[in-house]
Amino acid sequence: MNQDSTTPAPEPIRFFGTTWVDRGGAYWLRRAAVSLGAFLTVVAGGFVLQFAVGGVQMSKAGGLVNVLLLGAIAICSCLAALRTWKILAEGRDSLEGWMAEDKSLGAVWLIGCVGAAAAYFFRSLTEAPGEGVRRAALERATVRHAKREATRAGRPGKRKKR
Repeated sequence: MNQDSTTPAPEPIRFFGTTWVDRGGAYWLRRAAVSLGAFLTVVAGGFVLQFAVGGVQMSKAGGLVNVLLLGAIAICSCLAALRTWKILAEGRDSLEGWMAEDKSLGAVWLIGCVGAAAAYFFRSLTEAPGEGVRRAALERATVRHAKREATRAGRPGKRKKR
């Protein structure tokens, strides 16, 4: 809520501020920059993982270790991508069960950072990441405010106290 008035105010989104509401103020340029940044993060993360896998392969630990490592990276990336997509689409409050675990699954989210960045990239192609959640919250707050204002009669502050 605004301090000056009782009308609901939109919550800012990182990198976008409140430009997502009317999609003005260089919103499209910011969306392109966020998409490009997320894509570059995916590429850089892929190179880091390639070096890690290459290092394990150079150690000649064996085929089973290589398969397990690649499987772990793939699973962690998929889990992190699913979690990030759900956060961006429905909000952090919608997480439940294993997806809500931050501390105990921190290593999974760290290893799966490429998947999380890929989900962020694909989400940024359709909207500012988190825009749908914030837009729905703003619409709900606006409807609640309109209902409250419609039921008020006159100016309650001017009523005589008994």
